[in-house]
Amino acid sequence: MWRCSLLCMLLLLNVGVQEGALSQAPTYGERGSDLGLQVFQQVACTKPQENIVLSPHGVASILGMLLPGAHGETRRQILTALRYKKNGPYKMLKKLHKTLTTRSNQELVLIANALFSQRGFPVEESFMAANKANFQCENRTVDFSEPHAAADLINGWVNNKTKGHIPSLIKADMLDPALTRLVAVNSIYFKGMWKSRFQPENTKMRTFNGGDGNAYKVPMMSQLSVYHIGQASTPQGLKYKVVELPYHSNTASMLIIMPSEEETPLSEVIPHIGIAAIQSWATLMHQRKVRLLIPKFTAEAEVDLEAPLSALGLTDMFADGKADFRHLSSEPVYVSKSLQKAKIEVNEDGTKASAATTAILLARSSPPWVIVDRPFLFFVRHNPTGTILFAGQINQP
Repeated sequence: MWRCSLLCMLLLLNVGVQEGALSQAPTYGERGSDLGLQVFQQVACTKPQENIVLSPHGVASILGMLLPGAHGETRRQILTALRYKKNGPYKMLKKLHKTLTTRSNQELVLIANALFSQRGFPVEESFMAANKANFQCENRTVDFSEPHAAADLINGWVNNKTKGHIPSLIKADMLDPALTRLVAVNSIYFKGMWKSRFQPENTKMRTFNGGDGNAYKVPMMSQLSVYHIGQASTPQGLKYKVVELPYHSNTASMLIIMPSEEETPLSEVIPHIGIAAIQSWATLMHQRKVRLLIPKFTAEAEVDLEAPLSALGLTDMFADGKADFRHLSSEPVYVSKSLQKAKIEVNEDGTKASAATTAILLARSSPPWVIVDRPFLFFVRHNPTGTILFAGQINQP
């Protein structure tokens, strides 16, 4: 089995003093993920030739953490973007977080949340209590008048929660020593073992046709196995392949998406992929024995979320003078920085497969080959809740 290690950090820096139809009702995990996928589409639009990795669930989580503090138009914008019910989604968010962090998932995904507030800053007790109840959120006090020490403290927490994969998230110059009041952080660390085994000796250097038009020699993993595989199409009729690689225990899967025709750019498929499309794939995919070739890849990215969130209607929370977080604090505050860092590694780290899997691999047949040798998308989905933990595009492994 190969191991796929992913992780993501989302920072939302909350600072300053004011002067499509779904095939079935979406779960709360899917509602938040759909907003996160729209953010991913916005980012991919501006970086069509780059590798991108982002956590849709991380985007939704940080907004969910801010929601109990928001009032008026600021609150309405967050609820509308997430499609949450206005009476308060907290019962469902609490249930979702509990499901994602259940003991049986701990080898697969670790989620941690924290609020770092300025010492002496008057934070509403109800805001802190809601976040502790809904997200098991840690509360820490820091002194932002010493920005280097404060950044070191937050980065230390990030480093610890991501097991060293993201050692640094923020820089001291992001923290205004006079105005910073609160930093909200969400981290997701994911490590999955493939359910079906890749043999190390089958990894060969093969050609990958990069998004920039150049050809690259990359290590390509290969295996003969049974996968869920299908073909979908956009409303314009552009066809694309979908392959599902389940992780051990079937709790999560990686979905690989690649245009069926070589001349179709990935950028023409991306705008059509949201939760509704992902729901529809279940009816299109069938189990089939194939020879799958997929590159080992690593990607990491830092994304400033203000522009994509603003484009999706979340404008007031970033506006000094408009942001209304009266349920967070009696002191007026607004969001000055919203940043996410994420990293994905898909690589070799194997253990022996079961005898049954070996029998499948050795069965005689002449199966079709599915070769992921040009730009592709990936999604890591928590299957019981439909939550998209990670989304990304790979232009060059």
